[in-house]
Amino acid sequence: MNRTTMLLATAMLVSAACGKDDPIADPITTVPSVTSIGPKSAATNVIRNATVTATFSETMALATINGTNFTLKAGATAVPAAVSYAGTTATLTPNAILAANTVYTATVSTGVRDLQGDSLASAKVWTFKTVATPVTGPAVVNLGTAINYVILAKSAITTTGTTAVTGDLGLSPAAATYITGFALSAPPTTYSTSARVTGKVYAANYAVPTPANLTTAVLDMQTAYVAAAGRAIPDFVNLGAGNIQGMTLVPGLYKWSTGVLIPSAVTLSGGANDVWIFQIAQGLTVSNAAIITLTGGAQAKNVFWQVAGAATLGTTSQFKGIILCKTNIAFNTGSTIVGRALAQTAVTLNATTVTNP
Repeated sequence: MNRTTMLLATAMLVSAACGKDDPIADPITTVPSVTSIGPKSAATNVIRNATVTATFSETMALATINGTNFTLKAGATAVPAAVSYAGTTATLTPNAILAANTVYTATVSTGVRDLQGDSLASAKVWTFKTVATPVTGPAVVNLGTAINYVILAKSAITTTGTTAVTGDLGLSPAAATYITGFALSAPPTTYSTSARVTGKVYAANYAVPTPANLTTAVLDMQTAYVAAAGRAIPDFVNLGAGNIQGMTLVPGLYKWSTGVLIPSAVTLSGGANDVWIFQIAQGLTVSNAAIITLTGGAQAKNVFWQVAGAATLGTTSQFKGIILCKTNIAFNTGSTIVGRALAQTAVTLNATTVTNP
């Protein structure tokens, strides 16, 4: 055997040892598949801030999970969205709230590949339909006799700075001594007055029938809070994960299992009879200089913020709506509200402007 033959034989032995010509040694190709989706195929009454998800049978190549290969459409119109991937699940998050009573089509294309470069055997396509939201939103929350007050509290109403209130104040069961900073007129009868209030100031220890009227108003406030919190079948759930910065919100019932933050701006867009109810399981925080804007004829008297925690309105913030708060409402320096502050503990103000809606 010459040298060339020996080298060839050696190469063949090495190749065989490495399994290169052995079909048994070839890796087995597993075609990836979509094992679960959300919302479910043909689902109806899907909330309008839903995300769309696709879970795969194996880990996929991150670079292939993108807005080209994972899409959402309403008819032929693409829905702008962000696509992310974690674990084995891809998530498509629309940039805006989905339209009501609309059929959407989600597609995961064969452009999606696993780590070995294998693609889906075929595209995964499914449809779902969003909830049909009434144009005017939910029915208004009945405030009962609490509607007679722009500020109503149980334990205290205090102010510092040059506060200006247009509308009546009420405090019960605490006495008038817990209304501080208003320089109330003395002696009171059924009500007192203040240079800071364009209206009347009522307390539980004033003359009849004020105590009974305030007891009824406080009970009505609490009933309104429970009614607002109990509204069922929300149109939007956990919108923005609690941060609703820059959003334009249509009439409807909104529900959060967290607190809600407004860093600088929110717009409520609707007509004069449209209603918004915000169910907030924790606190409401309105940052300094944040502004709530009403457009299209929307009215502050039809906007209800049901807050289980504390409500805090930042310096020079501009708020709209009726706050039904389980605990306290705090207005920081220069803040304004067109609406009502109805608190089951205290309301504190600091050079705050309060205007009857």
